[in-house]
Amino acid sequence: MPIRIRRVVTGHNSKGESTFLMDGLAPNVKEMASMPGVALTDLWETTTAPANNTGSVDAAERPVKLEPPEVGSILRIVEFPPDSMWKGADAAKAFESIGAGHAPDKTSDDPMRHKTSTIDYIIVLKGEIFAILDTGETLLKTGDILVQRGTVHSWSVRTKEPCLVAAILIGAEPHP
Repeated sequence: MPIRIRRVVTGHNSKGESTFLMDGLAPNVKEMASMPGVALTDLWETTTAPANNTGSVDAAERPVKLEPPEVGSILRIVEFPPDSMWKGADAAKAFESIGAGHAPDKTSDDPMRHKTSTIDYIIVLKGEIFAILDTGETLLKTGDILVQRGTVHSWSVRTKEPCLVAAILIGAEPHP
């Protein structure tokens, strides 16, 4: 069962006053069927830059996909279980299920290595996780922040506890 996240969204009422539009558990949660224990909770999405703050529609009410719109962003919480729960899972099926069949690095022996046309701000909220790149890896712990700039990467949780990260994904020019 994935960790549930409370989401509070502000906006404006008919008088133009600031108000709370939504307050409750984020409804857009995708548990990765082919990767036990991996869960994505999308909290908000923008589809323009600058973002449009009018209206009261839930901008995260759509299918979960890996990447944001080309000119947009996604705010997401990702729960990564220990490697022992999901390593060896059907990575291709997992990427396909979030509209990212193009993302995996097919030259790697790590089926989870992938690349997106984004800049990602990754904030470790709980636990620890290794960020793995072509030239090495580094351990990220609670409170650490990774700026991931469209690089081929993978993740590894080598403890017995899950890792919870906040990810802000912003559309970016693809790196050649």
